[in-house]
Amino acid sequence: MAQREQRLLITGSNGVVGRMLTARLAREGRRLRLLDLDHDPDFVPAGAEVLTGSVVDRELVARAVDGVDAVVHLAGIPGEDTWERILEVNVHGSWVLLDAARAAGVPKVLLASSNHAVGMAPTLDAGADLAVDAIAPPDSYYGWSKTAVESLGRLFGARTGLDVLAVRIGSCFPEPNGERALATWMSPDDVARLVEAFLVAAPAGYRCIWGVSDNTRRWWSLEEGRAMGYEPVDDAESYAGSVPALNSVSEWLGGRFPEHPLGEPMGL
Repeated sequence: MAQREQRLLITGSNGVVGRMLTARLAREGRRLRLLDLDHDPDFVPAGAEVLTGSVVDRELVARAVDGVDAVVHLAGIPGEDTWERILEVNVHGSWVLLDAARAAGVPKVLLASSNHAVGMAPTLDAGADLAVDAIAPPDSYYGWSKTAVESLGRLFGARTGLDVLAVRIGSCFPEPNGERALATWMSPDDVARLVEAFLVAAPAGYRCIWGVSDNTRRWWSLEEGRAMGYEPVDDAESYAGSVPALNSVSEWLGGRFPEHPLGEPMGL
């Protein structure tokens, strides 16, 4: 008897992380469904289903989650923006996604959170291993929206039977983009390793982990991720001699975000 094809929805699939992840999650026996405002055909794997539109469109999202085995929710404004846009896209959009997943009986949802959820923590020493439950303020409207998304995930995990994972992503680019990223980088291959680990992990209701590679200079704990089965391989230190002189380490964990005016648009 042929094994059933696994179906995986990726929202925000045309973003920086979405593109890297889509390429690495495509495989035989798995059907990807991609949802974003637009799609670059060069980053759509063969056989993938494509849906175009906003994550706040409830009818579209209901169609997107129908019949899938898991959702990787990356859609959202990737940086500081006005209160109204942050609230509508990042927070309301995440509720739309979670509520649709609940209604459709989707077993697993991964939510993209961010280190900016606790970005007002002071910068740490290398190897500090800050636990994911450490308390610190967010550094921006964007960072606050990620605390709201984490809270929504906790609610849905407790009340609805969804298995929800919130990942506080550090700096996810093909290579570290500055000195700060030597501590915060999460490699494209490690992102894929994390998702694959979540897909096979035993349900836990809700959990939150740091999204970071096994960097020599990392500030954040890998304990929670390893407990789920995530084993990062890469280390930003291999780029230490070549990182550009930008995004230097500031006094805040959130880098430049704590000093940027609230509500003034700024990307990651």
